[in-house]
Amino acid sequence: MAVSLLDRSRTIAGPGYNRWLIPPAALAIHLAIGQAYAFSVFKKPMGALISGNVDAPAATDWTPAQLGVVFSIAIVLLGLSAAVFGKWLERVGPRKAMLASALCFSGGFFIGALGVHLHNLWLVYFGYGFVGGIGLGIGYISPVSTLIKWFPDRPGVATGMAIMGFGGGAMIGSPLAVALMDHYKVSAPMGVAPTFLTMGLIYLVFMLFGVFTIRVPAEGWKPAGYVPAPASNSMITTHNVDADTAIKTPQFWLLWVVLCMNVTAGIGVLETASPLIQETFSDKSMGAGLGVTAAAAAGFVGLLSLFNLLGRFFWSSASDKMGRKPTYMIYFGLGILLYALVPTLAANASLALFVVVCCVILSMYGGGFATIPAYLRDLFGTMQVGAIHGRLLTAWSTAGVLGPLIVNYLHESQKAKGLTGAAAYQTVFYTMAGLLVIGFIANLLVTAVNSRYHVQEAATPKVAA
Repeated sequence: MAVSLLDRSRTIAGPGYNRWLIPPAALAIHLAIGQAYAFSVFKKPMGALISGNVDAPAATDWTPAQLGVVFSIAIVLLGLSAAVFGKWLERVGPRKAMLASALCFSGGFFIGALGVHLHNLWLVYFGYGFVGGIGLGIGYISPVSTLIKWFPDRPGVATGMAIMGFGGGAMIGSPLAVALMDHYKVSAPMGVAPTFLTMGLIYLVFMLFGVFTIRVPAEGWKPAGYVPAPASNSMITTHNVDADTAIKTPQFWLLWVVLCMNVTAGIGVLETASPLIQETFSDKSMGAGLGVTAAAAAGFVGLLSLFNLLGRFFWSSASDKMGRKPTYMIYFGLGILLYALVPTLAANASLALFVVVCCVILSMYGGGFATIPAYLRDLFGTMQVGAIHGRLLTAWSTAGVLGPLIVNYLHESQKAKGLTGAAAYQTVFYTMAGLLVIGFIANLLVTAVNSRYHVQEAATPKVAA
């Protein structure tokens, strides 16, 4: 009986089902797995498990570089698992996929807790990084295709609602982790291991809500009064392309470049935001007592997270009106100007403008994630959009490795030349602007998918909501 509840047939909604009950189920998954963006709060405590002092770690403590690998593994596995399990998701339905995500994501915390307790970094890599990363990938794509099927009239709004949750997961996960570590630190080194266990249990319960409330529409279901996009709009197809065929089209690889460039450039801001604002707007440049403190920099990073979250919903919703291709033209065209402007604002100590520009940049970074599933739906149809989306997320895995490598290499090379403050970051931002030029060109080249790639389908009856 328990297994049958997971079957796709048991998730088909009956007549009159309210489609607005689906977004909360999707958010339950994405708000949980979005905790991955808050992993940095564990780095200092996990680096002081032996010494017990975050400012004076022992020689046997884990280094920041070693701990940074945990997050990198998780992001790489996010993209790889999304690509590998995308077609399986389309076959078995979202409920089984979301359950698999919940078990892997929470299981990653449990295995990671054992690794912390035994002070075995490889167990942490395997748990939070590998197993948890698989949960990230399956969970990221599992609600998206379902939402698109429920909201064919507003695919941008639909995907924005879910992926907004991923951007906001860190806003819940970060203070939760800090509070739990503070509570448990009297009974365990830095309170990390029991915090992992507690968060794993909390997220498991939270994600199970999404598992058992998700529904898929009946075959041929359409919203009442829904009129498909006119045939004259060649960028929105009424046909379908399967996942295996989609990767043979130039459109797929152009969008792969689009996503990779947008994410790589966004990571450029995320990687440098806190040190850049502190080093540039210091007491020396602003005047005694006027510089940006570490606490203020943390607030700035929090503000960027907020705009990352809001941009996912705002820009993806706007794309329903403007079209996906014009929206990405804004991301890249405006982004090129803003990235090139950041070093000038930093050099001239224009703090308020600097903050505003970085917030706009991060809103478009988040918007790029939320708009891409609707872009895929427009070009390839709804039949296997989840699987196609999963394969495209390998661009995120690539950017997750490429971005930090570029940023750290360029910044360190500039410091080696004796440059400091804003000057040490100029090359970083100009390079990121150059990457956006590549993304702009790739998006410009996107056209409608040739009809020879379309799946030949029998007509299906339309059922009014």
